Amino acid sequence: MLQNETACNLDADNKKTLIVESAVNWLDDIIYSKDDSRISLLKIMGKPLILYNIAKLLYLKYNISNIILPENSLHLANLIQDEFPFIQIDEQKKQDKLAASDSVRMPINSVVTKPKGTDQYAIQKMVYPWDILKVMHDVLNADVTSTAISKNASVAETSVIKGPCVIEDGVSVDDFTKIIGPIYLGKNTKIGTGTLARHSMMGDDTVIGFNCEIARSFFMGNSRIAHLDVILDSILGQDCWLGGYVGTTNVLLNKETIRYKLDGLLVSTGLDQLGSIIGHHSSVGAGTIILPGRFIPPHSTIQAGTVYSKPESGGK
Repeated sequence: MLQNETACNLDADNKKTLIVESAVNWLDDIIYSKDDSRISLLKIMGKPLILYNIAKLLYLKYNISNIILPENSLHLANLIQDEFPFIQIDEQKKQDKLAASDSVRMPINSVVTKPKGTDQYAIQKMVYPWDILKVMHDVLNADVTSTAISKNASVAETSVIKGPCVIEDGVSVDDFTKIIGPIYLGKNTKIGTGTLARHSMMGDDTVIGFNCEIARSFFMGNSRIAHLDVILDSILGQDCWLGGYVGTTNVLLNKETIRYKLDGLLVSTGLDQLGSIIGHHSSVGAGTIILPGRFIPPHSTIQAGTVYSKPESGGK
């Protein structure tokens, strides 16, 4: 199995400078189409990853007064400046040698998490697509410990909400649905009649049709899922469309560990449950079945009635 890297636990000392470092990953071309720092815009609890991390460090009493970003991160710098105008933003030049003291170093593809069963926060890297699902579960278990439903959300009386959840402004949950937490429903998300949604994170403007099952999956946002779809242990990038009767299978018939294609090589994920990785701006036609661990590249169109078995490369 390819090993993911997890940085050392955050210590208790206040730090003044956050150094965001470039890092190799297989995620940039999946979830979002921005030219710079795409993985840092991955939505965690409704916030771009970089903003979520800064907010978490400030919550943990780290006195972040300065952030140093990798070169060519103008969009990222503007995003941070709008959210945290009191923090100075600088760009790291290749020739710069940054002092390790009095600073927090964070790879751009990492998230501040509190792993289940521990009392300490850590900086955890996301290198491979399935790392998003692990981080999602860690964040849900740490951040969603009670039920918070916006007064501007609409939840039908016949729906059932079981377990902690965060339901944001503009969310609509139709009749006879079941929401099982921990779960996060981003702004203006729509959950159709009779749908079962559990242990997932759905970004803003996600629309789920009627009689669907969504389990342990991450949706970047602004995607449309039609009726009678089953989406299990999967990742959807921004602006995807899935027609009716689509299924992302998540377990091999022989129950073996699922492999994923990276740079032309099939590698072990170490998981016996993994659905589909669907790149941003993709469309999947009605009646399509996607086999476990398959990658659908961004801007793909899968014709209706397809059994998608080709292990497309998810390489850099």
